[in-house]
Amino acid sequence: MELAEITADNVGDVYDLVVAPGQDEFVASNPWSLAQAYAERHIAWPQAVVVDSTVVGFIMLQFDPDDDDGRPYQLWRLMIGADHQGKGYGRAALMLAAEECRRRGATELFTSWVLGDGGPEGFYIGLGFVPTGDWDEDEKVARLTL
Repeated sequence: MELAEITADNVGDVYDLVVAPGQDEFVASNPWSLAQAYAERHIAWPQAVVVDSTVVGFIMLQFDPDDDDGRPYQLWRLMIGADHQGKGYGRAALMLAAEECRRRGATELFTSWVLGDGGPEGFYIGLGFVPTGDWDEDEKVARLTL
């Protein structure tokens, strides 16, 4: 598995990925995320999650030393396409993203999630994220010590 730059060769594959039914309320669509990455390209780090030359997911981090919330390293998006879930790709992609954060000098990585049945809370807590007690609008904020 690797995290790969979004290019003209793979942007369509990333764009077309969708999550399993019932999960779309927990993560923004890839078309929206790609638009956000473009609009905030000075702080966004969008990457395709690639396994054996197949795009199976999308991850986007924020690298912003001037972040107003004091969270300069944030996981903004993580999604694995419906056909590729349950194979450990989300966990592996997050570990590669954490390595990139460490390479850039981070000691912690933040994320947030929407609560609800079928939501990602158990996934993130299982990976070591600890809720901070803060909320970002309707999303619970958590920290992973790197």
